[in-house]
Amino acid sequence: MRYAPNDLENHWMPFTSNRDFKNNPRLYTKAKGMYYETHDGRKLADGSSGLFCVPLGHGREEIARAVYEQLQTCDFSPHFQVGNPNSFMVASKLTRILPKGMSYTFFTGSGSESIDTAIKIAMAYHRAKGQGQRTRFVSRERAYHGVNIGGVSLSGMVKNRETFTNTMSNVVHMRHTWMPKENGYTWGEGAHGVELAEDLQRAVDTFGGTTIAACFVEPVAGSTGVLVPPKGYLKRLREICDKNGILLVFDEVITGFGRLGTAFASEAFDVIPDIMTMAKGITNGAQPMGAVSVKDEIYHTINSASPEDMVEFFHGYTYSGHPCAAAASVAVLDIYEREDTFAKSTKLHDYFRKKMMSLKGMDNVTDIRGYGLMCGIDTKLSQLQGTKVTYANDIHVKFTGPCAIVAVPLVADEGFIDEVTDKLRLSLK
Repeated sequence: MRYAPNDLENHWMPFTSNRDFKNNPRLYTKAKGMYYETHDGRKLADGSSGLFCVPLGHGREEIARAVYEQLQTCDFSPHFQVGNPNSFMVASKLTRILPKGMSYTFFTGSGSESIDTAIKIAMAYHRAKGQGQRTRFVSRERAYHGVNIGGVSLSGMVKNRETFTNTMSNVVHMRHTWMPKENGYTWGEGAHGVELAEDLQRAVDTFGGTTIAACFVEPVAGSTGVLVPPKGYLKRLREICDKNGILLVFDEVITGFGRLGTAFASEAFDVIPDIMTMAKGITNGAQPMGAVSVKDEIYHTINSASPEDMVEFFHGYTYSGHPCAAAASVAVLDIYEREDTFAKSTKLHDYFRKKMMSLKGMDNVTDIRGYGLMCGIDTKLSQLQGTKVTYANDIHVKFTGPCAIVAVPLVADEGFIDEVTDKLRLSLK
């Protein structure tokens, strides 16, 4: 099937070189298992699980059936003063895999919405405690926390910020944790760089710990290029936050739901945050949905600050807890549990690491790092070059700048990892 330029003209595409794309489109028309099919009939291996959001593979009938049945039963229900049973079921199921003492979940429509929700929860919590002066936030350089104004304010990726200058002014950025000279070509936590966590202490010393509401970090910085923290880094952040009454927020939109081998990165790194944002794997990408889970004390503090017959938290979205998204999530969480997806995926970790590290030494490769089933490969290609050359070689890989981000589905096997590696190797030549 061929498309004339006018057929594509009216869609303003996100994060895309629109003029280039419309002159030479790359369209996915079908998806099944671990493969996409293009408009010209080619089959592409999905080396990035869509956008890290399809860990169970495409076209799972259980999920499609659950959404279809929900559409037939109750296609939409608001969640302002009324509700639908599905979202309550998702919240209950999440408590089985969330850290202990994190029993309450607020639903959103995306990871970006989850981040802005977490910002507002932090502000509401401190205000309820009589500490409304805590209005400052700490994030990191090279961080990606979505594209809403709050998330852009926290983010440290320059291209996501430079056009949008009128963002939140009360954000302090710590240094990122990538140390190529010290930790280059390291898989897992690097041996060097734990001292970078002291940037949070410097913020405390400079502005006063009682002015800081929360510290936002991705346990592994994903969209910016899979920046794994140094050993002890996250534990040190937790210590500083505890000492100064600062909330620690983990952005687990990418690392959540088994990407690192555990349900969430907090378990992998043995650090429990106060607030956790999630999306992507919560519905296997089949429906838009995000969530924010909080420690019990945060929920009860905010709710107890208002009279019983009043709204406690003036925030929410039309699609918060959408019944069809929640139906998809129930089906997905059931699959994770029934198939023991997270534990089974760990059997692939060593093989994935070896195959990804086998690309070391190629002329176009400058660094490789990763954790679990998540890998960042720095190349000498531009983002557009990388996207085009991998597409031409029948593999889907997400590029952020010159970095190829590989995140195979959790249900992959060694043969699929071989295929992804071979097609990457061909592309990088």
